[in-house]
Amino acid sequence: MSLAIPLAMTTPAQSEIAPTATSGSAPQLAALLQTAGVSLLKQTGWIRVSGGDRVRWLNGMVTNSIQELKDGEGAYSFFLNAQGRIQGDATVFAEPEALMIETASSRISGLMSFLDRFIIMDDVELADATDAWSGLQVAGPQAASLLAAIGVEVAGLEPLTLRTVSWNAADVTIIHAFSPLVPKYELWTADAKTIQRITEALQNLGALSCEAQSLEDLRILEGMPLYGTDIRDRELPQETEQTRALHFNKGCYLGQEIVERIRSRGNVHRTFGGFLLDGDLPASGALLEADGKQVGELTSVAAIPLPDDHCERTQLALGYVRREALDRGIPILYTGGVAIPVPLPYSPAAPSVARTASESSERV
Repeated sequence: MSLAIPLAMTTPAQSEIAPTATSGSAPQLAALLQTAGVSLLKQTGWIRVSGGDRVRWLNGMVTNSIQELKDGEGAYSFFLNAQGRIQGDATVFAEPEALMIETASSRISGLMSFLDRFIIMDDVELADATDAWSGLQVAGPQAASLLAAIGVEVAGLEPLTLRTVSWNAADVTIIHAFSPLVPKYELWTADAKTIQRITEALQNLGALSCEAQSLEDLRILEGMPLYGTDIRDRELPQETEQTRALHFNKGCYLGQEIVERIRSRGNVHRTFGGFLLDGDLPASGALLEADGKQVGELTSVAAIPLPDDHCERTQLALGYVRREALDRGIPILYTGGVAIPVPLPYSPAAPSVARTASESSERV
């Protein structure tokens, strides 16, 4: 059970191979929601944290408890500055000789620079392990059964835990990823050809290869905020509604004072949530208004081709809104339509009042 950096790489990195994708996001999203879909984890990176002080040090840098993790367990966390603003997010996994930080590959350099500033007299080393690994995501209700059918057993693997198995003589680390709507598993190996063979084996059993748009549609349906899009460096942890990233009894960490102050106050003025859009499809960043006042913004917007939706698309958005607007139940508007708050993850059984842009009537 190890994601340690291999001494040498003899196979292409994950970005150099690509499964053949099924044309169109609608059948891909249907596979993710109803059967199974596969996709390369080309946008995911790894930081390896080693050294004798790694647990104590990293526990003081993140919002969740690292010191309680056992080998093979993971925890989702935020990295904050002294003002309590979110500087990044990641899932941290414990291994016998290291802590592995999983985050967006685009954030690796910036996050390493941020963390390196706080290594003073600590026995801690940071290493970018991204290029050492190739990864594959398998998602959908049939993900576990298809993996079992090709000899990758995931039974008993709890969410945010990992195990390493042998598949065709190659070591493959499996992660049961957090997912509020459909099961998701990540497979990581130093041998990119193994990822290609696993992909082909799953496709032969009916799994569809999924591209960026279908994965983005699933993310929005699940209500999973993306750092850099829905979570920026001005957001406070409690505003994001990601309580799974917070641990209130772990001891001191960077930005804790602000988090505790918000906790003692009871809540924040704005909150992250989902919106069904009735009207024109706006661009991300569209402002929300109520009673003639600005009350929020939409951070992610999509017209989603839900299965069995009679060829129509459900207009769904993620974003922030002031709590008083929600509490009062007053209409929340954007230029061209109405934003109706809905629970997350979004259920297709919810009333479908949103229309595509071509079918929408004009609204303020």
